[in-house]
Amino acid sequence: MKVTVENKKGLNKDLKILIDKETMGSYMDEKYEEIKGTVNLKGFRPGKVPKEVLKRQFGKAVFGEVLDKVLKDTSTKALEEKKIKPAGQPKLDLKTYGEDKELEYVLSVTELPKVDIKSLENIKFDQYSVKIDESETEKRIKEIAKNQPNFKDSKPETKAKEGDLITLDYKATVDGKEFKGNEGKNTQLTLGKDLFLKGFDKQLIGVKKDDEKIVEAILPENFPEKDLVNNKAKFNCKILSVKQPEEVKIDDSFAKNLGAKDLKDLKNLISRQINDEFKNSLDQLSKNQILKEIEKIKVEEVPENLIEEEVKILSQGMPEEEAKKNKKNFEEKAKTRIKTGLILNEFGEKNQIKVSEVEIQNEVQKQLRMMPGQEKMVMDFYQKNPSAVASLRGTVYEEKILNLIKEKGKANKKEISKSEAEKILKEAHQHDHDHNHNHDHDHGDEIKDKKKKTDVKTAKEKKPSTKTIKSKPAPKKAKKVSKK
Repeated sequence: MKVTVENKKGLNKDLKILIDKETMGSYMDEKYEEIKGTVNLKGFRPGKVPKEVLKRQFGKAVFGEVLDKVLKDTSTKALEEKKIKPAGQPKLDLKTYGEDKELEYVLSVTELPKVDIKSLENIKFDQYSVKIDESETEKRIKEIAKNQPNFKDSKPETKAKEGDLITLDYKATVDGKEFKGNEGKNTQLTLGKDLFLKGFDKQLIGVKKDDEKIVEAILPENFPEKDLVNNKAKFNCKILSVKQPEEVKIDDSFAKNLGAKDLKDLKNLISRQINDEFKNSLDQLSKNQILKEIEKIKVEEVPENLIEEEVKILSQGMPEEEAKKNKKNFEEKAKTRIKTGLILNEFGEKNQIKVSEVEIQNEVQKQLRMMPGQEKMVMDFYQKNPSAVASLRGTVYEEKILNLIKEKGKANKKEISKSEAEKILKEAHQHDHDHNHNHDHDHGDEIKDKKKKTDVKTAKEKKPSTKTIKSKPAPKKAKKVSKK
């Protein structure tokens, strides 16, 4: 096989490929040997049909199959030999071909540009860690204690007030008649929370131990006995006890009830918990900084065909008039995303970053946890849409690349307070919101990630897609544009 590169115009190249007559003949002979054992012709024993007979009977069909195989094999080898990574489907133009002839064709290809990734080794970014003040930890522990109050028995003459825990038996009737599920024994209610029936609690304020009280309430929409829904029921209540809340003592015993070794250990656990609430959001800010730095790396030329593909993605679902109006903006955005994707992909290949099936499954499981109750829908989506799985693979691939860049880069470590972290994330979110409002049109994916939320919104940034910039191999069946 002889390969020469012609008509170099920037990233566009023509590869002239010549396969000599002898090589083509060997491909044909190999194919004839393959079919010899399967052909049944009258007058010949199986496997004993002469090649000349096969040639007369099946020559054109055999040559068609051989031609496709040779084009596939040699075009891939030619690109590898010249170290060319195509930025799309190469076009093939047959020049000379036929049985007992040499094969000559031209492969027109747009090459992915060469990118320099040396600067990624020293990329600078801010790496935040949140220092949690002891007062923040104590505040959180007090909140936990407040939501887990202890109650002590009050004196028999003490009247129940809001916040007290009462225990009661009751029997209910509607229009003087009993009904299924009308009795309750040792029912506990914290007055003021209104968790039993709307307005029920208020009528029990002022009761004492051993009191009897008639309470009226409307049976709700979700009441099991449907014919009684929205009916007024009378509850004959017998008060068994009235307990008053007492302040929970925050000590080693309290800490142990929460699963910690002691109070000191609980404080450490709560401090880490608060820190973790900010970690993902702050890590994403660091990655966004890295992406901004990558955008500054110079790439001489971006393939036009990739720009066109990316513009189509950006304008997907948009009215034609609006798409035309935003075309220039989309083209600039497409160039930036493709350029960033090229750099990330080159870094991934150089560092032999791979995505395993286990990692894909872990990512799917993560999405299942984010969408409780919709697990079957999510699983069906991925099983029926290979492109969605490929997209997920691309997301994991990018994440692994960015994590490795972080490891190799130069982190400017910053220890900040909780309030500073909240301020940084709020400003980042506002900047991102304004940027998207003015410039972006997000039409969403078929299944959107439902992120776990902390009390501070995460700063988001649309990642460049590495899917659009991975080099595409020569087609299985080469596209023929002309035959001469």
